[in-house]
Amino acid sequence: MLKDIFIGLSQNQFLNNAAKKYGLKMGAQSVVAGTNIDEVIKSIKELNAHGISCTVDNLGEFVFKEEEATEAKEQILKVIEAIHEHNVDAHISLKPTQLGLDIEYSFCLSNLREIVDRANNYGIFVNVDMEDTGHLQPTFDVLDELSKEYDNVGTVIQAYLLRADEYLEKYKNFRMRIVKGAYKEPAEYAYQNKKDIDANFIKLIEWHLVNGKFTSIATHDHNVINHVKEFVKKNNIPNEQFEFQMLYGFRKDMQLQLAKEGYNFCTYVPFGNDWYGYFMRRLAERPQNLNLVAKQVLNKKTNTIIGIAAGAFLLGRLTKSANKKRR
Repeated sequence: MLKDIFIGLSQNQFLNNAAKKYGLKMGAQSVVAGTNIDEVIKSIKELNAHGISCTVDNLGEFVFKEEEATEAKEQILKVIEAIHEHNVDAHISLKPTQLGLDIEYSFCLSNLREIVDRANNYGIFVNVDMEDTGHLQPTFDVLDELSKEYDNVGTVIQAYLLRADEYLEKYKNFRMRIVKGAYKEPAEYAYQNKKDIDANFIKLIEWHLVNGKFTSIATHDHNVINHVKEFVKKNNIPNEQFEFQMLYGFRKDMQLQLAKEGYNFCTYVPFGNDWYGYFMRRLAERPQNLNLVAKQVLNKKTNTIIGIAAGAFLLGRLTKSANKKRR
């Protein structure tokens, strides 16, 4: 139920637009690394100083116009230039829908090719993120096309997908981020039970650590992290073959500790005013994340806003249900 609430909130364009007006005043500055490139570069430098690399996400939602997608592309190109100019340890994460996948496939591919080409010139990696299953195959198609020309691209496999192991094997020669998944998907495409998702998550991580190119393990769960530590030790997998990833602002002490222990660590660094959908999906992905950020993010104002939003969403659901019963 709680996951459904946050997924519903993430897809609410009205609330997304309202959040933009507040910017980071709502407390999101603890989980979003600034609103502009200068601020995000400063955040990256601070993390680099602790031996932590970064993957940078220029946040953006609900892109259905070419000018919006072009604007997003230009911003990402500027981020790439800034990473090169400041010589920071960072790469790019991006979502195809932000670059026009919902507008036209060839338009999106052209935008992505320009970004990957610019990044390739500087030796910067680009991770093509996965979204919901409606965009799954087109995203794989984009990845297939780009990989014909470039080797600085990778992607994400979501453990809740029933065919995740097939996708992982097909793309085993790509740098791969493995996640549990943050969208609500029907049973015909995805596991619905948390235990099944967790078990598949471990299964995919282990398989790719043994058979894949490079594995990014995206989790805040210390049980998973401890399991991976034991697995790589038992199977003589060098640290150079994998990294742990966490979101900016989450479990900061653990991020620092893992880097201090000598593990490769990468922080997912989002920036921009369009943070709302991203934040709601993180809460949907793992409701326990709400506890992780409660002290550092959710002040009284934020609690009130999220509470009102959640209440509005639930009221809408109840109203729909009541109307159906009347019919």
